[in-house]
Amino acid sequence: MDINNILEAVDHTLLSQTATWEEIKSICDDGIKYKTASVCIPPSFVKQAKEYVGDKLKICTVIGFPNGYNTTAVKCFETEEAVSLGADEIDMVINLGWLKDKKYDLVLEEIKSVKAACNGKLLKVIIETCLLSREEKIKMCKIVSSSGADYIKTSTGFSTGGATVEDIKLFKEFCSGDIKIKAAGGISSLEDADEFLKLGANRLGTSRIVKLVKESEGEGNGKLSNTAY
Repeated sequence: MDINNILEAVDHTLLSQTATWEEIKSICDDGIKYKTASVCIPPSFVKQAKEYVGDKLKICTVIGFPNGYNTTAVKCFETEEAVSLGADEIDMVINLGWLKDKKYDLVLEEIKSVKAACNGKLLKVIIETCLLSREEKIKMCKIVSSSGADYIKTSTGFSTGGATVEDIKLFKEFCSGDIKIKAAGGISSLEDADEFLKLGANRLGTSRIVKLVKESEGEGNGKLSNTAY
């Protein structure tokens, strides 16, 4: 197990509703120190965080989060604003109701619209696998693969479940083109993280991995986060 390889794949995440700037600043410091792929933070902190980290760390934020039922226009506005404030990566939640209604064209067009609003920045598409049937997951693999998005992502971490081995295997089987995979939610150990990467995940959305590494170095407080991520 290569700890540095794991850290390089981590979107070090803090999306708690009660997150403060001091907490956001702290995970930015950790992201820089441990060379994580990014920090994933609420949109309202993007400008302040980008000014704080400069070019030392990628800033990721969330759109239509966590329920995904905002209108497409709202998601596009959120995205444009986040990018203008300094976001390097965007994680959007799909409209799950449209998927359940088999309005596949609307789901696809929305992803394309948000991707256009990213102005060249990375787009990760959260499909909330814990709420989907196998058939719906396969359909979303195909939709995301044809959308122009960069990643398919398992979960928000705010619903009934997070990333699973089975979902990463399914993504690997049914996604095509250059689509990458982000496993998120419930990644609670270095062993979990290593397994997801070996199965084909390219990114890991988690708040726990950096904490575990810090604890192994004697810096942690001995407690793991109880947050969904």
